Amino acid sequence: MSAEDSEGLDSVRRRMRHAIELARLCPKSPGAFSVGAVIVDENDIELAHGYSRETDEKVHAEESALNKLADDPRLAHATLYSTLEPCSQRASKDRVPCTDRILAAGIRRVVIAWREPSTFVADCVGVEKLREHGVEVIELPDMAEEAMSMNRHLELG
Repeated sequence: MSAEDSEGLDSVRRRMRHAIELARLCPKSPGAFSVGAVIVDENDIELAHGYSRETDEKVHAEESALNKLADDPRLAHATLYSTLEPCSQRASKDRVPCTDRILAAGIRRVVIAWREPSTFVADCVGVEKLREHGVEVIELPDMAEEAMSMNRHLELG
């Protein structure tokens, strides 16, 4: 691993740790995960962040962060960090799934810590859907335990 690769990995882990800290701010819910999301531009400068239930009881972390950057041209070169795989379907049928929001925004890179279990949605295929549409998805399974720690009160099926 080169020094440049190591620096890049350090930056990725730092951003994921920030997303994890945001997830800790989520109001607890018996029916939803606590998730944090951070969006950075191509120079690794934070553009926005969000967390589950930040603005209302149904808002997802990615949705909250993206809502702060509506139609921002920088999104085409941005990376979205999310502690949990972006949803491919919503239990709240009146909301657009986060994968669709990410694709509509033009984000080309997504970093996650863990994949969504079947606790609330039987078959989340967020990673697969993003990859099918040309989005680079990076998984950090070694950070999954920390990223899911604030969700221990839920049945993680």
